[in-house]
Amino acid sequence: MPQTTVMIPEPSPTLQQLLAFYLEAGVDCALGEEPVNRLADPEPVPEPRAAVVHQPIARPMSFPTPAPIAPPRADATVAPDVAIESAREAARTAPTLEALRQLLETFDGCALKHTATRLVFADGNPQARVMFVGEAPGRDEDIEGLPFVGRSGKLLDRMIAAIGLDRSKVYIANVIPWRPPGNRTPTPQETQICLPFIQRQIELANPDVLVTLGNPSTQALLQTREGIMRTRGKWMEYDTGTRTIRAIATFHPAYLLRSPAYKRMSWQDLRAIAKVLQESSASS
Repeated sequence: MPQTTVMIPEPSPTLQQLLAFYLEAGVDCALGEEPVNRLADPEPVPEPRAAVVHQPIARPMSFPTPAPIAPPRADATVAPDVAIESAREAARTAPTLEALRQLLETFDGCALKHTATRLVFADGNPQARVMFVGEAPGRDEDIEGLPFVGRSGKLLDRMIAAIGLDRSKVYIANVIPWRPPGNRTPTPQETQICLPFIQRQIELANPDVLVTLGNPSTQALLQTREGIMRTRGKWMEYDTGTRTIRAIATFHPAYLLRSPAYKRMSWQDLRAIAKVLQESSASS
């Protein structure tokens, strides 16, 4: 019986094997099932359609109801000229130093009052023969409510002690009775508003000698535009409203702390003050 030969089919070639066969056979391009006219004009490529941008639908926005704005404080609405005139009228009505202090406690014409901790009115003896006036309180004065209690105050105590005085024998105040924020320089308007009060304070204290400490208080009270270097050590006259007294300017203690070389000039001014007080005592 003849043997039957079984034909085993060869495996199908892979894609890589087909491509290698076509390359060896010289095939260099692929043809489709339908003929292509390569001489015809190419069909126009349709322009891409513009992307449709969907605009967001506007919806009414809801805002929270604003809180009601507080009305401005009364002092913020006072015009400077009105505040100055109000200060003049109020100051002249004070019959005593204590009445003047109470009046300042209720006076709202100066905005510095609302940023300061407390009123810094005066220290020392109101019946003293000599009165010292500085510019404005600082941080320590604002806390304690007394003028010249910080480093400047300690130096002032040593200065007056050098001519045989202490706080029981002098009267001390400032042109501005409230501390400016951050110890800044008071504005001309703030000075003009407070000026009638310190003028009335000097009038009621009625000292024999007025000593202005530093340039601002000197210019405000002695009506001069010259600097402290020109005005210090010179005797001038100050009209209290009831009489004329002697006045002299010298350096502010804070300036002497920054510039100790000028302490010698300040000592000369203090000696001149002591001499006048002695002469006044001898003649009385």
